[in-house]
Amino acid sequence: MSSTVPQAHPLLRTGRAWPGVPDYAWVLLLALGGALPLQAAEQNDAQTTTPSTEQSASDTRKDNPSATALGKVTVTARRREEDSQKVPTPLTVLDGATLESQRISKVQDLQQVLPSVNVAFIHARQSSIAVRGIGNNPASDGLEGSAGVYLDNVYLGRPGMAVFDLLDIEQLELLRGPQGTLFGKNTTAGVLNISTRAPTFTPERTIEVSGGQEGYFQGRGTVSGPLTDSLAGRVSAYHTRDDGYITNVHDGNKLNGGERQGIRGQLLYKPHDDFSLRFINDYNEEDSSYGSMVVYGAAPKFWQRAALVGASPISDPGRDKVNIDSRQHVSVHQGGSSVEANWKLDNDFTLTSISAYRFWNFTPANDEQLNVSAIRNTGVQVNDRQFSQEIRLASPTGGAFDYVLGAYAFNQNLGNRTFTYYGPQADRYLLGTNLNALNDTYSKANGKIETNSFALFSQGTWHLTDKLDFTAGLRGTYEEKDAKVQRFDPVGGAAVSGAAATVRRNQLGAYDSGDLSLYSFAPSALLSLSYQFNDDLLGYASLSHGEKSGGVNLAVASAPTAGADSLLVGPERANDAELGIKSTLFDRRLQLNANLFWTGIHGYQATTYYQPAGSSQLVQVLSNAGDVRSRGLEFEATALPLRGLTLNFNGSYNDVTYLSFKDAPCPAEISTQPGAPATCDLSGKRVVGASKWIANLNGEYKWQLENRFEPYVSASYAYRSEAEGTLDDSSLSKIPGYGLANFSVGLRHDLGDGQLDASVWLKNAFDKEYYLAAFASLNGSYTASVGQPRTLGASLRYDF
Repeated sequence: MSSTVPQAHPLLRTGRAWPGVPDYAWVLLLALGGALPLQAAEQNDAQTTTPSTEQSASDTRKDNPSATALGKVTVTARRREEDSQKVPTPLTVLDGATLESQRISKVQDLQQVLPSVNVAFIHARQSSIAVRGIGNNPASDGLEGSAGVYLDNVYLGRPGMAVFDLLDIEQLELLRGPQGTLFGKNTTAGVLNISTRAPTFTPERTIEVSGGQEGYFQGRGTVSGPLTDSLAGRVSAYHTRDDGYITNVHDGNKLNGGERQGIRGQLLYKPHDDFSLRFINDYNEEDSSYGSMVVYGAAPKFWQRAALVGASPISDPGRDKVNIDSRQHVSVHQGGSSVEANWKLDNDFTLTSISAYRFWNFTPANDEQLNVSAIRNTGVQVNDRQFSQEIRLASPTGGAFDYVLGAYAFNQNLGNRTFTYYGPQADRYLLGTNLNALNDTYSKANGKIETNSFALFSQGTWHLTDKLDFTAGLRGTYEEKDAKVQRFDPVGGAAVSGAAATVRRNQLGAYDSGDLSLYSFAPSALLSLSYQFNDDLLGYASLSHGEKSGGVNLAVASAPTAGADSLLVGPERANDAELGIKSTLFDRRLQLNANLFWTGIHGYQATTYYQPAGSSQLVQVLSNAGDVRSRGLEFEATALPLRGLTLNFNGSYNDVTYLSFKDAPCPAEISTQPGAPATCDLSGKRVVGASKWIANLNGEYKWQLENRFEPYVSASYAYRSEAEGTLDDSSLSKIPGYGLANFSVGLRHDLGDGQLDASVWLKNAFDKEYYLAAFASLNGSYTASVGQPRTLGASLRYDF
C-alpha cells in the first residue's frame, strides 16, 4: 500500500458525485479518503500486528486461487470467537465476499442463499423473515418477529429496519431454533445476525459502480484507516436506483422501482489490546413505488364488483402489468447510533457493553388495484423509536467450565396512523350499491404502543472430558406493553341518514379502545451435549425452550364489535429438539454439516382476518393461531474439488403444519358464498409461506494468468417448492415453486496499489416468473408481490 497522497481522489475523477447521494456523505468520504493515506505515511508501519479481521480491502478480494484447503470460519454465535465447525448449533455463515459475488444486496434475496428461510416482501412495512416456516407475520406493528434480526449486535425491533442495501458486510450468521440464552432479545424461530466491517488500522478504499437493465444503477464507496495511533475510522455510502419492472397500463409508468441511499460512519478507539470502543452511526432512506402488487387470484365477487364500477383490472396474473389510477409510493427514513465497548479484565474475563438508539419512519400511498376511484389512497404510516442496552461478561476459556452472563433492557415507542381516502365509487365497489355512505369520505385511526423489556441471561459449558461438552443456558424476561387505539369520526362525504348513516357509523365511526396493557414473564432455556469424535467430526444434540411475549393489534379492526380485548394476542412458546453433525473431510477440502430438528409452537402468533358485523370489509387482526409443528432436515456443504473451484450447497426439508387452528379465516372461494361459515378449521394444513423443499447451489471458478490477471466465472441456482400464499389456505393464492439461476463472468487484475474487478452478470437468467408474498384483499381478491425479472448488468470495482 502506497503511503503517498494521490494526485486526485478516484471519487473526484468521476467529475461529479452520484446523483441523489447527500452532500454530507461525499464530504465525509473525501475527507477521510484524503486523511487516511496521510496518516499511513505518518505511522510508517508503526502498527506491527493487526487482527485477522483487519486485512486490507485488496487482500480480502484476492482469495488465493491456488488454495487446496478450506479456511476456518470464525463466528461469535456464542458471544466469543470460535471456529464455526466447533459450535454445536445449526448455523449458516456467509461472508461479505460471498454476498458481493452472488449480487445479494437486499434482505429479500437472502432466501436464495440460506436454508430454511422464507422472506415475505411487499415493501418495508409489509415484510417478514421466517425460519423453518415460523415468523410469517408481515405488517404487525404491535408484535415483534419470531425470527430476530441483529445489526452489529443491536436488535432491530421492526423487520422493516433491515430493508436497506446490504453495504460493506463483514459476515452474516443465521442461527436456527429458539434463541435467547445468549442474545439480547428472545426469539422463538431463530436469529439473523448481520455484522458490518469495522474500521481498520490498515488503509482501505473501495469504489464500485454497477449498471443494468430497467435503469438500474448502483454506486458504492468505502474508505477506512487510521486517524491516530489508537483511533481508526470507516465511512461507507451507497446510492441505488432503478425504473421498476411493473408497467401500469393506465398511464404507462413503471412501478416497483425508485431510489435508495445511505451512509454509515464508524470510529474505533483502541488505545491498547485490553480495551476497544466502536461507535457506529448510519442513515438510510428510500423513495420508491414498492408495494405495487398484481391481481393474483380472485373469487367471482371481485370481478362482479369491478364490472359494477366500470373497472378493468388485469385478469392475467402476469408479473409485469397492473391497471391503477392512483399513486403507489413508499417513503422510508431510518437510522441509528450504537456504542460497543469491550474490556479485557483481570484473569482474562471480557466485559462488553452495547448501547443503541434507532428510529424508523415509514409513509405509504396505496391504490386499491382498480383504474377507477373506489379508494384513492390507503395505508399505515409508522414512526418507531427504540433504545437498548446490553451488558455481557464472558469468562476465559481453556478451563473445565466457561460461561457468559448478561443483562438486557429494551424500550420501544411506536405510533401508527391508518388512513383511507374513499373515492366516488367506494359504495358500489365495497357495498355493491350506492348509499353515499362511504363515497368521498376520509377515515383516520391512530395507534400507539410502548414496550419495556428486561432480561437476565446466561449460558455455560462444562468440558466433562477432552471431547464431551455439556452446555446449559437460562433466561428470564419480564416485559410490559401499554397501548391504545383510537379512530376518529370520518370527514367529508354527503350528509346521510337512515341506512347510510348506520353503515358509515359501523365502518368508520369513532372508537377509543382506552388503555390496553400486557404483562408477562417468559423463561427460555437450553440443554446441549456435544462430542468431538476427532478434530474433524462434531456431533451434538440439544433441547431448548423459547418464549416471545404477546402483542397488540394496532388497528381498530374487531374492537367495536368484539371488544377491546380482541386486540390483544397472547405469548408464543416454542419447544425445540436438534440432532446434528459437523464434519471436515478430505484434508479440509469438504465441509459437510447436517441436522434433524423438531419444533413445537404453542400459541403461534399470526395475522388473520375478521369481518366485523355490519361491515363489508375484511380487517387484519392478530391472533394465537393455535399449535404448529415444524420438523425436518437441514444440510450444508462446502467443497474445494479442484484448485480454484469452490462449491457451496445448502438446503432443507421442512414440514410445517397447524396441529390445531379451528377458528381460522375461510378462503375467498368459501367466504364470498351466500351462507358461508364465519370461520374454517385449518388443522392439519400447511403453514403460510413455508416451502417444504429449499435448495441453494452456488460456485465460483477462478484461475491465474500471466501479468497478474485472474478470470473467474460464477453461477448459482436457488429452488423452493410451492407454498401457501395466505393464511386462509386459499387455492387462489398458492405460490408455485420456482428456481432462479444467476451467472456472472469477470476479470480481476492487480493494478497499481489495488485490484480492479470488472464483471458482467445476469440475474434470473431464464426469466422465471415468481412471487415473494401474497395478500388477501377486498371482495375476495388476492394480490401478489412480484419477483424481479431477468436483469443483465455490469459492475466495475476498484479496491486500493
